[in-house]
Amino acid sequence: MPPVTGGPAGHADDLRLYREKFRRRLPASLDEMRGPREGVVEPPLTVVWSGLRAFDLGNERQRMSLYRVVLAEGMRHDLCALLNRDLLLRLWPTLRTLVSSSVRDVWEDTFAELRALTHLPPTAPPPVRRHRTAA
Repeated sequence: MPPVTGGPAGHADDLRLYREKFRRRLPASLDEMRGPREGVVEPPLTVVWSGLRAFDLGNERQRMSLYRVVLAEGMRHDLCALLNRDLLLRLWPTLRTLVSSSVRDVWEDTFAELRALTHLPPTAPPPVRRHRTAA
């Protein structure tokens, strides 16, 4: 039977391993992230396996959802192909509040460009459009 880790030391080791999973996926530089800036993006099933399958980058909520999911689930090649450096930098003050602390910490520890944006407040989400039905 494998040893059971418990207590603060076991938790710290688990957290370190979990964060290392994200760290190994990072590109060497944000400049490697050359994904689209506009249009509709359809990530592979290995990244988005349920729910919305196509994300319109012109829609702020869909753009934020795509970036959140790719940061959490994408491998290095997904990050570079699906995410755009300039969009990531623009979205980061809000996006950093939507991803897990492990994802946020790994990205900010690695990239000074993102760390420099931590003092900026997140932007308010766009209003949800309600469609009126004819009475």
